[in-house]
Amino acid sequence: MRCWANTLFTVIIVGLGTLAMLGACGQKGDLYLPESAPTSRASDVPTVPPSAAPNAAQP
Repeated sequence: MRCWANTLFTVIIVGLGTLAMLGACGQKGDLYLPESAPTSRASDVPTVPPSAAPNAAQP
């Protein structure tokens, strides 16, 4: 004769495992760690002089 607690435990484990597998479906993203992330430096950003700004007030 099987114990009802053992059956309940098995059902819970199987249910949680199934939910975990279904929850992982459709996850997107990189499957690897990138070697290095590109870093931007302040000198790489182009600057616009105030006189070339479109909303600059004209004297």
